[in-house]
Amino acid sequence: MDKYIGKRLDGRYEIHELLGQGGMAYVYRAYDRIENRWVAIKILKEELSNNSDFLRRFRNESKAIAVLSHPNIVKVYDVSFGDRIQYIVMEYVDGITLKQYIEQQGEIKWREALYFTVQILQALQHAHERGIIHRDIKPQNIMVLEDGSIKVMDFGIARFTQAETQTMTDKAIGSVHYIAPEQARGGHINDKADIYSVGVMLYEMLTGQLPFVADNAVSVAIMQMQADPIPPTRINPAIPKGLEEITMHAMEKNPAQRFPSAADMLEDIERFRRNPEMVFNYGDQVDHAYARSSNIYDNVGGGQQAYNDNYEYEEEYVRSKNGAKVSMVVTGIVAAVIVVGLVVGGIFLWGYFQNGFNDETDEVILPNFEGKIYETEIKDNPEYADFEFEIVEGNVPSKAPGEVLSQTPKAGMAVKKGKTITLTVNGGSLEEVVVEDVAGDKQQEAYDKLEALGLKPKIQAIADEETAVGYVVRTDPAAGATVTAGTSITIFVSSGPATEQVQVPNVVGSSLSAAESDLSANGLVRGSVTYDDESDQPEGTVLSTNPESGEKVDKGSAVDMVVSSGKGAEKTVHYDIPLPSGVSEDLEMRIYVDGELYDTRVVNPSVSPYSGAEFTGTGRSSLTVRLNGEDYITAEINYETESIEVLSQVSFATPTPEPTPTPEPSTDSGDEGDTPSGQITTH
Repeated sequence: MDKYIGKRLDGRYEIHELLGQGGMAYVYRAYDRIENRWVAIKILKEELSNNSDFLRRFRNESKAIAVLSHPNIVKVYDVSFGDRIQYIVMEYVDGITLKQYIEQQGEIKWREALYFTVQILQALQHAHERGIIHRDIKPQNIMVLEDGSIKVMDFGIARFTQAETQTMTDKAIGSVHYIAPEQARGGHINDKADIYSVGVMLYEMLTGQLPFVADNAVSVAIMQMQADPIPPTRINPAIPKGLEEITMHAMEKNPAQRFPSAADMLEDIERFRRNPEMVFNYGDQVDHAYARSSNIYDNVGGGQQAYNDNYEYEEEYVRSKNGAKVSMVVTGIVAAVIVVGLVVGGIFLWGYFQNGFNDETDEVILPNFEGKIYETEIKDNPEYADFEFEIVEGNVPSKAPGEVLSQTPKAGMAVKKGKTITLTVNGGSLEEVVVEDVAGDKQQEAYDKLEALGLKPKIQAIADEETAVGYVVRTDPAAGATVTAGTSITIFVSSGPATEQVQVPNVVGSSLSAAESDLSANGLVRGSVTYDDESDQPEGTVLSTNPESGEKVDKGSAVDMVVSSGKGAEKTVHYDIPLPSGVSEDLEMRIYVDGELYDTRVVNPSVSPYSGAEFTGTGRSSLTVRLNGEDYITAEINYETESIEVLSQVSFATPTPEPTPTPEPSTDSGDEGDTPSGQITTH
């Protein structure tokens, strides 16, 4: 049992559950009894509280971050530095990380990517104007809420002491994909480092992939400093030229050639939003006066000293698992923005995200498209005229070419007419091509050759003693192999000589996070992760690895894993049932799952505003909560996403008892007998 759960800090913060832990702190969900709200509490680990240098930095930075007040920055409510416990009380954010959202969506439509980027830049502008540099901007530190808004987290709080690390190590792998070149080389940084990181995130949102990928942090850092990213339009031709220019301008290697500030980047984004056909030609507009003076960017920030980048960062802050409906809500928010823009003159008419305007037409029940052939049974079929279709290519050799493998949303759901339905369609038999031998070519040359063959290249760095950095070692599938057009092909690019050989640890049966820790401890990194939907093991359980345990590989190598998706295993969903306010008496609560009585209890809203419940199962179940015999909440339990979707909630009020009438004095002589006790007789 966790020693903090069930405790109340300072007589105010009631700890309910552990959300997770990072390199420096535990994070809990707690209830603030004074403000009557849920909060997140980050409690410093005991082993760090005795380090005076670390503690001083933790306190100073915590107080500095507490002064930030912006709708796109997670609020810090309270900071406590006692003799025995150090903690920070923050806004409890219920959503998913931008990283999770990118992984769910793949390539994000450019208008939606801009919608997110604008909010992130507004948060950074607010911080930069107060002399605070984030230094660890990455999608793992960005939250997407159900209402479509963005929250930036961990402003400068998560960092280790200088004594702990002076060099880039594998612990930084989560951050090194997004850090600026000057951070990678351990140089002096300013707010332009955050702008570079925003550029990398925008690149990832638009293309669905990172600009630089390698087996270890050092290799990624080298690529950040030396290699040029593949232009986004080569990966996703739908990206407008002007937006590609904005992205690459933010990712300039030389800080002097990036946007001067977050405000300047916002200004150009707004210009582009008003005219998506415009181009900027940044390469012809470099501020040479700015570039000539290195002292200028060394002292940006109103005289504030820039943070030294010789600190690594805490691993990903733990968030709520909720947020399955983010995409739908984001669309509604943007549609509302468009309507307002039309009223004031059409200034902000810049986007349909996924479904365009949400009209008010009738809802329809979504049919089952899985198993149908898209070209002959779905496309141009008047029966499906109420839907728009977005096609994602799949590859299942046992299925027929053109067969729909899956759909999102799922069949049976009620959706608005005009809803965009994503169909994963089996690629089937396509034109066959022979993989060209590109070994020894430069990275970009190899990419262009393979793309011209109709293949889908991706870059993977690999240690190699015989091939110069940035040149191709081999491909997978190998040169000479016959594959179908559209096949993904990995180009292995040299990141330099390997250091030493290490043994792959046995992580089968471990959780994915534990496996990553074991790999990191042995000098290895996580490679690709493939999810198995048929396994009955709990979600995140490692089923196999490649290379297998016991094999010797180069230190820094990636280990691929097959992991259970948990879809075949039962899951437990926790639900804090909100109780009606203004009620001070005991209520009988009955909980029904799929129409069957699940639990009966007595609750009192004046004692606790919530009543916790847990449900275990697979798939989906209906949920009904009754108070004093009346339906109060109807909802759906989604075990796959471990979430509760409330369908309806009625207001609840206890009946006011009727006053008991006062009996009039009796004038009866009693000849008719005594009146029974508790009754009133009238004449």
